[in-house]
Amino acid sequence: MAEILKGNVVAAKIKEDMIERIKKLEANGTYPTLGIVRLGDNASDVSYEKSIIKNCDAIGIQSKVFEKETSMTTEELIAFMEELNNDKEISGILMFRPLPKHIDEEKIRNAISPSKDVDCMHPLNLEKIFEGDMTGFSPATPKAAMEILLYNEIPLEGKNVVVVNRSMVVGKPLVMMLLEKNATVTICHSRTKNLDEVTRNADVVVTALGKPKFFTEKFFTKDSIVIDVGVSMTEDGKLSGDVDYENVVNLVDKVTPVPGGVGSVTTTLLLNQVVMACENN
Repeated sequence: MAEILKGNVVAAKIKEDMIERIKKLEANGTYPTLGIVRLGDNASDVSYEKSIIKNCDAIGIQSKVFEKETSMTTEELIAFMEELNNDKEISGILMFRPLPKHIDEEKIRNAISPSKDVDCMHPLNLEKIFEGDMTGFSPATPKAAMEILLYNEIPLEGKNVVVVNRSMVVGKPLVMMLLEKNATVTICHSRTKNLDEVTRNADVVVTALGKPKFFTEKFFTKDSIVIDVGVSMTEDGKLSGDVDYENVVNLVDKVTPVPGGVGSVTTTLLLNQVVMACENN
């Protein structure tokens, strides 16, 4: 039976530090505030919004929701982003994506102030990561995977780590974070040949394909450490990770569950960056 790497203990440690920092800010009359921008009333966005607000309330971060029409133009949204950039009460900005198809998302990414970009949309914040500077804002999901590895004191220097994702949201930033810790990283994807051979030869495997229960026992060994970033629904409507958890948990050395793993840390890290933005500004 594998050691279960739970995300809630990692999140609790980060929250503990955040609460102390928030108290210091409030003592100086400064209140970390997250501006949430939502276009329309997509059910999953509204649900995520409620979760974010609940988490904000729990640790003392203020939140403001700005609901906009899906019919607004790129130019109108850019103008509104400028308003938020200049609003001294807003510490950080979170914009729900994907945006409506008629909006130029690249222009919006460039419109957000890098100093308020807590979701790491702006190219300048991503650029810092690719230059090896991890002191700024990071995409929350790959950062969450790293925090779980670091919290559990899993050695990375010189280790072979396979990341099964090549997106700018997860895979590529995570590779840079791992390289910064001197890991030897292989990046794979859905078209990688003999993927099971590649993953079996790794010390750590990070899965983020978005295919429920895709990674069965054949992809791992008894020494594998598995970080499951994937979240999707099975055919019977149940939440699942990329890993066939029920079977893999009896084989590998360590594994994160879904739910209760990487996702549990992701929101906490996003809010941590709101506090960072408030401290920096």
